[in-house]
Amino acid sequence: MFSPSDYIHMAHALRLAERGLYSTSPNPRVGCVLVHNNQTVASGWHEKAGCPHAEIIALNQAGQGARHATAYITLEPCSHYGRTPPCANALIEAGIARVVMAMQDPNPLVSGCGRAMLEQAGIKVQAGLLHDEAQALNRGFVSRMTRRRPWVRLKIASSLDGRIALNNGASQWITGNAARLDGHRWRARSCAIMTGIGTVKADNPQLTVRDLDVVRQPTKIVVDSKLDISCDARLLQEGNTVIFTANLEKSDKKAVLEERGVRIFVEPNENAKVDVHKMFSRLADLEMNEVLVEAGGELGGVLVEAGLVDELIFYFSPQLLGDCAQPMLRLPELTKLHNSKKLTIKDVRMIGKDFRILTGFQ
Repeated sequence: MFSPSDYIHMAHALRLAERGLYSTSPNPRVGCVLVHNNQTVASGWHEKAGCPHAEIIALNQAGQGARHATAYITLEPCSHYGRTPPCANALIEAGIARVVMAMQDPNPLVSGCGRAMLEQAGIKVQAGLLHDEAQALNRGFVSRMTRRRPWVRLKIASSLDGRIALNNGASQWITGNAARLDGHRWRARSCAIMTGIGTVKADNPQLTVRDLDVVRQPTKIVVDSKLDISCDARLLQEGNTVIFTANLEKSDKKAVLEERGVRIFVEPNENAKVDVHKMFSRLADLEMNEVLVEAGGELGGVLVEAGLVDELIFYFSPQLLGDCAQPMLRLPELTKLHNSKKLTIKDVRMIGKDFRILTGFQ
């Protein structure tokens, strides 16, 4: 169905799409390569919302060279007016002869429409080339469109015996500089970084991306059932903060925080805690594709137990902290081994002196 050269050109388009890893949110990461007589005519990638899509950049670059060319696109061309006009129309008007797309648009409202427009105009369309690679690049966008919640990663920095802090709370720094920089790369690609009020009180974190060249900072999210956060917390200083609470009584404090630009959502469950399922639905409404959770064992355990964590990123430092130190996750006690939560290891690598394991649930 696809030739060796088709694979080469789509791989090129995927590398271009990856350039938007830190910037395209809430839009998907998309690359486009135009090829005629097996020669690349033009290429483009989408940088951020409001900017031209990958197809438009490539078409503008190609000019008349786009006629009778093949377009390799990592995502089905859009067929509707959003912040920019439909790319399907532009491809038709440019005289493209063939479109090869890695994956269909996951948005159920528009999925297949771009392809249909192209085919009705007489353009040959083929789909599915390097589909898995394209989907992996946009897991968050796919999740938001199909599950109505973001793709959630839980990051844990731990000793080899599974401890994230000493009993007195000291945790800086369990892992080395290289692992922490790698953690900032995961922050940079995320729409938001989430933590719990316990971590805010213990560590007073900034929750920002540092030591990387980025065009935007992720939203900072705090899960704070009782609205106990200090108005002097560091993560409030630079704005772009969201707090989820279950407290309906501290209206004065809520007003003060909102005057400072903090968005507060009251989502209580029956136990006077934050309803985490409603929280992630709300984040999907806020167009958040990927959320990175950096929290203590309490919030991490709640999210795992609720089935809301899609991937876990473990950074293990070659040291032992002992059984009095704080555990990485607080989960209910098991009485039968077969009830344990089974994980699938996706990737293992050394990061400086530490090693990183990327896992998902079976």
